[in-house]
Amino acid sequence: MNGTKRADIKSGMRVLIVLKKDQRSGKLTEGIVNNILTNSPNHHYGIKVRLRSGEIGRVQKIVKSKQ
Repeated sequence: MNGTKRADIKSGMRVLIVLKKDQRSGKLTEGIVNNILTNSPNHHYGIKVRLRSGEIGRVQKIVKSKQ
């Protein structure tokens, strides 16, 4: 699942984001969503979130839980 719809992303979810500094390379960073920063219902580059680690980036993929 990609991260372009705000309704698909909830606090506590594990996601892959691209940090601003990594946009050119496309390097992904995995983490858990602390809060959602994008106010609009969708964003074509991905919803901007803050991870629990404090890193901020746009969601590229939602990681499925292994349960």
